[in-house]
Amino acid sequence: MPGRDPYAPREWAPHEKPMLLGSPSTPLHSTPKRIAYGIVGLLVCLTGALGNAVVTANLQNLQGTFAAWSTEIAWLPAVYVMTNVSINLLLVKFRQQYGLRAFTEGFLVLYVLVTFFHLFVNDLSSALMVRAAHGMVAAALSSLGIYYQIQAWPARHRLKALTIGITGSSLAIPLARLFSSDLLQLDEWRGLYFFELGLALISLACVILLKLPPGDRKKVFEKKDFLTFILLAPGMALLCAVLSLGRLEWWFETPWIGWALAGALVLIISAIVFEHNRQNPLLNTRWLSSGSILRLGLIMLLIRIVLAEQNTGVIGWLQYVGLQNEQMTSLAWAIFAGIVCGITASCLTIKPQRLAWPILTSLALMIIASWLDSHSTSLTRPNQLLFSQFLLGFGSAFFLAPAMLAGIGGVVAEPRNLVSFSVLFGMSQNIGGLLGSAILGTFQTWREKYHSSLLADQLTTLNPLVNERLQLYSQSLKSVIGDSDLLSVQAGQQLQTASTLEANILAYNDTYLLTASVAAATMLWIFWRLLRLRITARLGLKRATGAK
Repeated sequence: MPGRDPYAPREWAPHEKPMLLGSPSTPLHSTPKRIAYGIVGLLVCLTGALGNAVVTANLQNLQGTFAAWSTEIAWLPAVYVMTNVSINLLLVKFRQQYGLRAFTEGFLVLYVLVTFFHLFVNDLSSALMVRAAHGMVAAALSSLGIYYQIQAWPARHRLKALTIGITGSSLAIPLARLFSSDLLQLDEWRGLYFFELGLALISLACVILLKLPPGDRKKVFEKKDFLTFILLAPGMALLCAVLSLGRLEWWFETPWIGWALAGALVLIISAIVFEHNRQNPLLNTRWLSSGSILRLGLIMLLIRIVLAEQNTGVIGWLQYVGLQNEQMTSLAWAIFAGIVCGITASCLTIKPQRLAWPILTSLALMIIASWLDSHSTSLTRPNQLLFSQFLLGFGSAFFLAPAMLAGIGGVVAEPRNLVSFSVLFGMSQNIGGLLGSAILGTFQTWREKYHSSLLADQLTTLNPLVNERLQLYSQSLKSVIGDSDLLSVQAGQQLQTASTLEANILAYNDTYLLTASVAAATMLWIFWRLLRLRITARLGLKRATGAK
């Protein structure tokens, strides 16, 4: 007998009907099966993010392993973002035509194979291939994790399922800092990749054993879709390269950065123009350019820039003074606890009618956290940063689900906008993170040069405080250095080192004040927008009442 046409319409019970094309149906499950779906969903979310988080948290160690420059090792997280952003262009339609499970299982197998063979090659090029494969797999796993969580919760708690599925991957970064050092001790860099390989194998087995229910499928791909991908994917990759390497190579000193940025603009604009004139576009440029979607995208981008303070600012400072992951365990636990509390609070409070208030609350917490961090000194260590980083972790998880749900209304009303929204959300998170690191890292470097010049003007022997400090350094070194001239030189070098340290912490404090200012401006903008809408609604109601 001929097989059933996979694209033929199905008959669904009211409670089983998939929300969107390409998503699974939602039949009733027993309680044990719901628990299994929830566990697998969380595992899949973490698999999509944890491998890259482990690598990002240990870039300094991997730099020595691969004998690479800092500008070379920075390509590892950059390549991950390149493929993660680009594959979202095709993932939604692939899911609608072939099913998400086929894509996920196929790329999980590819990811497993690439990671396995990388264990036998101590080479940066193969490490880049693993990160590229992981970026593609993570794009599928993030959606898969959401769908598994939806199966785990009854219909009345569907928003809680979405919240956990959307925010679960944010636990990866603090988790990576908690145990990745132990993995390095097992077998150096191979310990990280053994863990990544094991996690991928477990996820593959779970996805195969506990399958998602079937959904509707339809032929949706068009040949012109791939032309858009050919234009937009390399354009986004070039943009990611510029944002990742710009502050390391320095923006105006490396010619390839200018050429890459020019190429990115040409390719991205060409793709947008091509899509704008298509009858059935892959990206709905008219919807993306509407006021509400532009505002939502800008808000998510600004919040991501603020949240970059955590890794570029606080973690960057602690790494600058020589702390390793094992010395920042308490800080990682504080961030982890903040994210867990943020996810829990979001699940308990999220309401479709009041999506703006969690975002405002998150921004307020970010302002407080950045302001607290701006009072750091050269003696500040993880224990003094626990509360502020808890607040940042809470805010990062608390805003995410409401921000995503704010744009889903337009997708439900017009399902063809799903690809556009998926790309918008992915870009705001990934590109926003890179842009935040680039802006804050560049600002910190600029302010450090400024403070260094001010401090250098004060380092004169005419200043009695400087003479007193030099004498203290000389006294501490006298027992190991007998030569008076060499003793004077060493004391001067120690004073210069202390000056550089002070200039850096002053620059980091300025960076924290910058993120607080961005968060405050964003919060005031949203609040003004809400106030304006409320006033407009009341005036409209009065006019309608008066007309009657």
